[in-house]
Amino acid sequence: MNAHGLTVLDLQGALDQVAGRAASPLGREAVRALRPLTDVGAVARELGRVGRVMEFAEGIPGWGMPAVPDAREALDRIRIEGGVLEGLELHRIRLLLAASRVLSESLVPASGAEDERGDAPLLDITSALWVSADLEAEIARTVDEDGGLLDTASRDLKRIRAGLRSAHGRIVRALEGYIGTLPQRFVVEDGSVTIREGRYVIPLRREGRGHVGGVVHDESGTGATIFVEPPIAVDAMNDLRDLERDERRETQRILRSLSARLHPFCDALAASLDALVEFDSLHARARAALEWRAVVPEVCAPHDRGLRLVEARHPLLLAQGVQVVPYDLEMDLTERTLVVSGPNTGGKSVFLKAVGLMALMSQSGVVPPVGSGTVLPVFGDVFADIGDEQSIAESLSTFSAHLENLREILSAADAGSLVLIDEMGTGTDPTEGAALSRAIIDELTSRGCLSVVTSHLGALKTLDGEGTGVVNASLQFDSDRMQPTYRLTKGRPGRSYGLAIARRLGFPTDLLDRAQALVDGGAASLEDLLERLESREREAAALVGELERRDAVSSERAAEVERRQAVLDERERRAERDAREEARKLLLDARSEVEAAIREVRDAEDVAAAAAGARRRVEEAARRQAESLRASRPSSSDRASELAEGSRVRLPGGTTRGRVLELREGRAVVAVGGLRMEVPAADLEPIRGGGGSQEASARPEASAAVGWSGPMPTARMEIDLRGLRVDEVELPLGRGLDAAVLEGLSEVRVIHGKGTGAVRSRVQELLKVEARVAEFRLGVAGEGGAGVTVVRFR
Repeated sequence: MNAHGLTVLDLQGALDQVAGRAASPLGREAVRALRPLTDVGAVARELGRVGRVMEFAEGIPGWGMPAVPDAREALDRIRIEGGVLEGLELHRIRLLLAASRVLSESLVPASGAEDERGDAPLLDITSALWVSADLEAEIARTVDEDGGLLDTASRDLKRIRAGLRSAHGRIVRALEGYIGTLPQRFVVEDGSVTIREGRYVIPLRREGRGHVGGVVHDESGTGATIFVEPPIAVDAMNDLRDLERDERRETQRILRSLSARLHPFCDALAASLDALVEFDSLHARARAALEWRAVVPEVCAPHDRGLRLVEARHPLLLAQGVQVVPYDLEMDLTERTLVVSGPNTGGKSVFLKAVGLMALMSQSGVVPPVGSGTVLPVFGDVFADIGDEQSIAESLSTFSAHLENLREILSAADAGSLVLIDEMGTGTDPTEGAALSRAIIDELTSRGCLSVVTSHLGALKTLDGEGTGVVNASLQFDSDRMQPTYRLTKGRPGRSYGLAIARRLGFPTDLLDRAQALVDGGAASLEDLLERLESREREAAALVGELERRDAVSSERAAEVERRQAVLDERERRAERDAREEARKLLLDARSEVEAAIREVRDAEDVAAAAAGARRRVEEAARRQAESLRASRPSSSDRASELAEGSRVRLPGGTTRGRVLELREGRAVVAVGGLRMEVPAADLEPIRGGGGSQEASARPEASAAVGWSGPMPTARMEIDLRGLRVDEVELPLGRGLDAAVLEGLSEVRVIHGKGTGAVRSRVQELLKVEARVAEFRLGVAGEGGAGVTVVRFR
């Protein structure tokens, strides 16, 4: 991978940001050591491992990576037969065993789960983790966190240390008693037993040296005080030294024994350490991706699917805590070069670096800050000429530095390369710079490289064309506020806004007017065209926003209408259930009365009298039920007063529904399916909660028109087809005949009008093949004549 590209795009800076989320120094080293891979399968597997750890981390909120100790030197030592570990090194091995155990227990459910390719991405880590509860416990009993041996390491060590504590106490007590026997002129004020050169001594004035004797181990800075080991302490101190030697021998024995126990497992421990470091690296990458709300991208070969970035953000900007505007970019296989234009400070260089960094991060096994649907090619190399050298050199030297980078790019870039060039063509004569830039773009495009180029040169803004492989894009600029929006728009170039920015900064108006007059005519016309295009786009965006707002309001209103309709439907269903229950109760009561009357007749001797009594009993029951029904429903006059044309009503009998077409002199013309009938208005029951034309039109009457089985003593049934065309009559005629048959009618009138006779002929053709029709005829005087066909059923 091109070293200059890695440096310019600051891959290391991005890795440093991720490394800061590792739990151990070794994990941080592992993240910083990541480098881009160029094999598609290897990149996909590594990103899949990070994705699985993301799922693991999300599934166990608050889980923390266990501490991973740097036990490399300890493992190297015990790899040599006879190598002995120090106490602190043993403590690191204990931490290694503990971390392996914790991670192994945590990963058991996740490690064996296969991904969509049938792989188990974390199985290599869990299988490498070596766990030994016995060794972990033994080391914990032997050394403390500072590497010191514990009394519990062995019985002998515990006994020796008890003897040492006792010996120390005896010596101190003996010397303190001895100080009390000395003349006061030799005793130092506040003097107490202390230690010098590892031996217990007492402080004396120098003149007491001859009186006490013994060995002088130290003296004060002025020489007035000496520290003497008196003869009475020599034997006790020698005994103490013997115990200390015993302690050292026992300590060495314990360390050798425990190191020897670990020697056979040094390779397993080393593999476990590597697995822990690897998981710490994966966990740091997973944490970064989750904090960025990133999604694992798809990867492909450079010429398989093209490039698609969704909600991409620069990770170093995210680390700064600034508001980052995400951008989308898609380049299909026919688009090989993207020319991005726009004003200075518009974000072109940051965009360019972000595109390269997304590719480098993903190829390094780091999930970049992108959204769902992102597809990133795996490039063989990434080249970048971002122009960071411009602060080092000026004029020709700047141009020379760019040319050197471009020469290197042209010497190595191929169809599998990503090429990023910033401010192309600058640093020299604009005409020559534009010509050279066009030639370089043509060359890179013809090679099949995926290139992203930024430039202010007007000549490069016109390269976009069908079949050229070059496409324009711009980073948008708010011309009203003179501020960049950092929004990428593909398909058209952007304006440079050089004169507009100068005007905003307060340049003299006459100077800017002269500059505007000097702008080349072609360039001026292009800038004017782009300005008009931007204005139209802003207007279109505002219109779209208004339409979306109106659509949202309409959706809310429609939802409210549906909610209200649901409430009304539920009320209607509830009312119908209540009516059915009431009818069932009345029917049961009537049946009971009839059965009682029958029993009375059977049991009576005077059958005629009994029959008369039974008849009166049944009639009385019918009267009571009729009064109950009248009491439970509004009066006829009340119901009739509620009717209006368009009202939905229930016909006598309780279940058949229709819609009022006309009201006249106490009677109502009601549409039931394809039929029209005239009934007394007082016999109709309004359907509350659903009246009016809106609901009537929303719910067809035909489905409700076939259920009425009650009597119709005053009904005149008609099928009205007036106003329909020949090809429209079949369905309403059939529906009307169905309803009439279900109502038990023997005859029905079909009104088709006279006209040309075409509708009448079609009706009669249909009636001829209708099995339920016994005969039909034209109406006679008083029935409508030739405008009506009277149908009689079998």
